[in-house]
Amino acid sequence: MQSYDAIVIGAGHNGLVNATFLAKAGLKVLVVEKNDYIGGATVSRELHQDWKYSNCSYVCSLFRPEIYQALDLGRHGLEVVPLQGSVTFKQNGDYFGSYHQSPVRRREIERHSKRDADASIRFDADLMKWCRLIRSFLLTAPPDPGSLKIRNVMEFSYLLKKFHSLSESQIYEFIRFFTMSIAEYLEEYFESDVILAHFSGGSIIGTGLGVYSPGTAYVLLHHAMGDVDGNVGSWGFARGGMGAVSAAIASSFQAEDGKIRTDAEVDQILVKGGRAVGVALNGGEEIYANTIVSNLDAKRTFLKIMARNDLPENVVQRAENFKIRGSSGKVNIALDGLPNFPALPPRSPLTLGHIHFTDTLERLERAYDDWKDDSWSKDPYVDLVIPSQYDPTLAPPGKHMMSVFVQYCPVKPEGGWTDQKKDAFGASVINQISDYSPNFKDLLLHAEVRTPKEIEDEVGLTEGNIFQGELTLDQLMFNRPFPGYARYRGPVKGMYMCSSSTHPGGGVMGAPGTNSAREILADLKRRDTTPEDFGDD
Repeated sequence: MQSYDAIVIGAGHNGLVNATFLAKAGLKVLVVEKNDYIGGATVSRELHQDWKYSNCSYVCSLFRPEIYQALDLGRHGLEVVPLQGSVTFKQNGDYFGSYHQSPVRRREIERHSKRDADASIRFDADLMKWCRLIRSFLLTAPPDPGSLKIRNVMEFSYLLKKFHSLSESQIYEFIRFFTMSIAEYLEEYFESDVILAHFSGGSIIGTGLGVYSPGTAYVLLHHAMGDVDGNVGSWGFARGGMGAVSAAIASSFQAEDGKIRTDAEVDQILVKGGRAVGVALNGGEEIYANTIVSNLDAKRTFLKIMARNDLPENVVQRAENFKIRGSSGKVNIALDGLPNFPALPPRSPLTLGHIHFTDTLERLERAYDDWKDDSWSKDPYVDLVIPSQYDPTLAPPGKHMMSVFVQYCPVKPEGGWTDQKKDAFGASVINQISDYSPNFKDLLLHAEVRTPKEIEDEVGLTEGNIFQGELTLDQLMFNRPFPGYARYRGPVKGMYMCSSSTHPGGGVMGAPGTNSAREILADLKRRDTTPEDFGDD
């Protein structure tokens, strides 16, 4: 009978991060994964011959540099190349380009609105102010307001110290920011329709909310607080696709004698005498360990792989009520060459970054209205990137790979998904791109279309929700996934959580896996191998 010190369920990037820190502390660790490949949503796959798709997650920014350094991921092959700017095309043939170079960016904003050019300075400063504040809580366990344990009191004191550094007006502003819609927040700065739409897009990616929904201002902050090469708010491509992230973490884990088993789906967490003691795989095999860590979302953990009679009734109810709403689709495309966008000047660097085609808040909200009616958006918001411009490993010479993230796409359209409906969803995306790139359809060699159904069936994200739970105020910090269980410990002894359903939330960040490992090692009184922000000024 095999036994381990710890078993981590799910080889997504947070599970691998968690397992690696446990292994570095000297634990014998096994990671079990239901698929025949690792990475979860952080994966690169050859779904069209000679093309490598980042077929779920597609850009890097949120992954914490402290984790990168602690796991020595550079030595294990992870290289991230920063993106260059972004662009939103207008229906009238013009465009708005957001450049990294400050003077060029200001001139471009001024081209659309002189008032907005001045407002952008204030907007950037305010956004970075909130980014700096929130980033200091990413690698800490959220304090439990109901606990008087010494470490918890210290962490709560740290939280209060950070907020004490703000003025009274800033505290009111911060609370207001968390409850505002992105449209209302941006309208306090900008007047240009295309600039409002451009900066609003990041607040609806991955969430079942619209630009006028309360709470979406924070989602913009969640996307903006990452960094690449020390540049806060920057995004980048992992060389080799997003699977390079999980491959590097797995290499670091295996260097610590960690073991990964694929094709090993967990049917149930085994509980005896109120303590988690192992896992039962779908084939009936049982594997035992003193510590069991779930990298699955809160719903799958408590409603799918744990017996109801092993859980307090209030945990079951909270898991059932936890908001995970699928709203996103993905289209991965193999191209015979580089698409032409006539609105841009020749050799514009803007094609090297994010490309969007929704130029007003009204169009964004109407796309959301379609989703509320259980339909995919007929005029979708897309976040399009062509990473093969940076990374020749993704496509044959002279060819390109395009990744298109789509809002909105329902979990189950009226009448359910059929092949015809899936094709129609894909066509809505392809047609929108071709409206702005006349040679696009001629270059199209293959398109892989993913609705929330495919994302859930393959990766295991409930409803295809990329954040494993909405990033709304009622599901953040000590409320994530729900009150009383925000410090990564489960309702039975020896059972922990490390997925994006826990603080600080979704994205390819690694922080939930790291924070969970720290709490496990503290409980086991083992050497702490994890980085943390707690105690920094």
